[in-house]
Amino acid sequence: MISFVRVDDRMIHGQTVTRWALEYPCDGIIAVNDAAATNPVLKAAYKGAAPDKKTFIWTLAHFKESMEKVLSSKTRYFLITKNPLDMRKILIDFGFVPSDVKRVVIGPCNDRPGAVKLGNNQSITPEEAQALEDISKAGYTVDFSLLTDNSIGEWPKFRDRFDLR
Repeated sequence: MISFVRVDDRMIHGQTVTRWALEYPCDGIIAVNDAAATNPVLKAAYKGAAPDKKTFIWTLAHFKESMEKVLSSKTRYFLITKNPLDMRKILIDFGFVPSDVKRVVIGPCNDRPGAVKLGNNQSITPEEAQALEDISKAGYTVDFSLLTDNSIGEWPKFRDRFDLR
């Protein structure tokens, strides 16, 4: 089962394991990112950031193969992707419905060329904005929160900054 859904360009780090786990209890973390899952050094670093949790670093293809097992598990997992594009693929393209969770929390997204700054350490590209629009249209609330008590707002507040379909 999924207890929390997040996009965070750092994926697994202390805030994820401590602060968010207080509000959304979890027994494990499933981080989905092709580059991290295929790089032994990155994979080990992410697993080391959550030593007290079952931690999986999966490719998108592996997640797709395993998603029914995740849903039927009694273990409570955080589902985290590094970017909104991967989250869109999971929630929209794969049709994954994460238990009763209808909120996608957007954490740190670093400033990059072509990205629009929405708040401190929260910038998204037009392509990522379209992914968030698609997620929102699918019935999810998209909330930009670095920490549990530090939201800068939900997607409708920011969507007009982008030319969306």
